[in-house]
Amino acid sequence: MSVFLWSPPAGQTFRYHSNSEMEQYLLQINASNPEVTHLYSIGQSVKGQQLWVLALGLSPRRHTVGIPEFKYVANMHGNEVLGRVLLLQLINDLVRGYRDNETWSLQLLNSTPGTHCQYSQGRYRHTQVWAHYRCFLQDFTFHPSPGCDVLQVRAVIGWLRTESFVLSANLHGGALVASYPYDNSNKDSELVDGASVTPDNDVFVHLARVYSHSHASMHRGDRCDDSMPFLEGITNGYQWYPLSGGMQDYNYVWAQCLELTLEVSCCKFPPVRELPALWADNKKALLAFMQQVHLGVKGRVFDASGVPVQNAVVEVKGRRNMCPFRTDQHGEYYRLLLPGKYSFTVKTNTLNVPYGPDNYSAMKHDFLLRRVSADPTQSNLPHANLTPADPTPADPTPADPTPTFLLPQKKILI
Repeated sequence: MSVFLWSPPAGQTFRYHSNSEMEQYLLQINASNPEVTHLYSIGQSVKGQQLWVLALGLSPRRHTVGIPEFKYVANMHGNEVLGRVLLLQLINDLVRGYRDNETWSLQLLNSTPGTHCQYSQGRYRHTQVWAHYRCFLQDFTFHPSPGCDVLQVRAVIGWLRTESFVLSANLHGGALVASYPYDNSNKDSELVDGASVTPDNDVFVHLARVYSHSHASMHRGDRCDDSMPFLEGITNGYQWYPLSGGMQDYNYVWAQCLELTLEVSCCKFPPVRELPALWADNKKALLAFMQQVHLGVKGRVFDASGVPVQNAVVEVKGRRNMCPFRTDQHGEYYRLLLPGKYSFTVKTNTLNVPYGPDNYSAMKHDFLLRRVSADPTQSNLPHANLTPADPTPADPTPADPTPTFLLPQKKILI
């Protein structure tokens, strides 16, 4: 391991930083730690501000097959600033932990590279420009709010199309609660007792509870002066208040990434003297939530020649999503699931899924597709549910998956 001649810049203390100060901090920490950081911009806001992304991990410039991608997003709204402070401090602690060879940081960076932290200028009271929160058009209803920063929204959507994120959270202020999808509704079967329920509702509730119960006080459900009380400090977004064009719905429906909205303080702009205590309240929760990216099962789909299959549909019985979960360009799939037995539709295989976050790795299970006769009368084997990347398939021959089972792997860098 390299020895880093690095110390936090003078501005990296518990205070609020200007955009230029934040930019200088990110540039410095990236230049000083090239092994574990990669700083890049995904575009600009309508005001010309860069939308910075800092990737952290042992392979920060490229995706590592078998390692899930995670992201935090902060400062979506310019007047909800605590999230920005928390993520700057989180970056500082992760890099310091790696430099000092601390096990907790090594585990996270080794098993969750691609931990992306994104910052944007966001919403300002004096301009009434919305960054992303109500501007993601394709959640359910295609009705954006007026005043959306189209440049930022397009930049984020483009970013999501180039990265296969598995788990995510965006940080807000003004309440103390972990909110989960759906935020919106088609007024159909997803409505259950006033909530708009996703096919993965049990996983979302678990994820929200992980953050809430790891937080110093969120789990108590104490209400802020201008908000309702929340049982266990969690809520279904729609049940709290309906919202169209929300980013967490977009992530789940269109990017197969499970995202929560974390409201991390009653005050949108807390006094500077309270920042150290608010970091202490949230630090454990931020780390515990990141670790949940290893929940469930992951693997790859290969064709009969051993070539990874892109765009293969990998669905779990009883969890039919609006947009099916598909393999990425590497043939990878990730499904966050609670421990239990599940049937997958690549072939109806029953998998017994353990709890993965403790080992920093979801269970690994690869599917190998075996070519069979094109004449369905010659075989009674079920067909894989595949959608080719090319709309004109070169070979319509059906295939049948035979799974290769691998035990969960624990990866710790010493």
